[in-house]
Amino acid sequence: MEINENAALVVVDVQKGFESEFWGRRNNPGAEQNVAALIDAWQATGRPVVFVRHDSVHEGSPLEPGTGGNAFKDFVEERRGGGSGPELLVTKSVNSAFYGEPDLDVWLKAAGIGQVVVVGIQTNMCNETTARMAGNLGYDVLFPLDAMHTFDLSGPFGWVQTAEELTRATAVSLHGGGFARVVTTEDVLKGAAVVG
Repeated sequence: MEINENAALVVVDVQKGFESEFWGRRNNPGAEQNVAALIDAWQATGRPVVFVRHDSVHEGSPLEPGTGGNAFKDFVEERRGGGSGPELLVTKSVNSAFYGEPDLDVWLKAAGIGQVVVVGIQTNMCNETTARMAGNLGYDVLFPLDAMHTFDLSGPFGWVQTAEELTRATAVSLHGGGFARVVTTEDVLKGAAVVG
């Protein structure tokens, strides 16, 4: 797998509010370690990193602006500004990072970036929506499934899906539907020539 020299790492909503019991049971306890490894690799190679923050418009949300939950998790905040490459902060109040401020698509196109790597929280929500939109906009999208996590979820008709089931469904939909290439963190790190 080849990772472009200017591929953008899009780190979606890695915020303290997702540590709240509000969300329920999560999967993939190794997600944060993989996100950190990818940020480190991008910063070490001068590639662009986009940090996306969800500013919820719903009062009482764990991600509401002005609350502790709105802040990035410490390991992300500590890495912001730490690379030699371009960096962007996008704030949003909906699922897609492409509907935030400033305009992510405009920023990527102005920089001549055609490949994006989407990581963060939640796999089947903001990550999937961002990846789908990126695919529709013509980007080559990589989706390292082990660098993200989600939560069990209840839906219509009394249906309940575990975080693992939702992760598999997202992976099949994105990869099978041609929106993104579902890969691993190791795949991406090797492609970026930061591991042997």
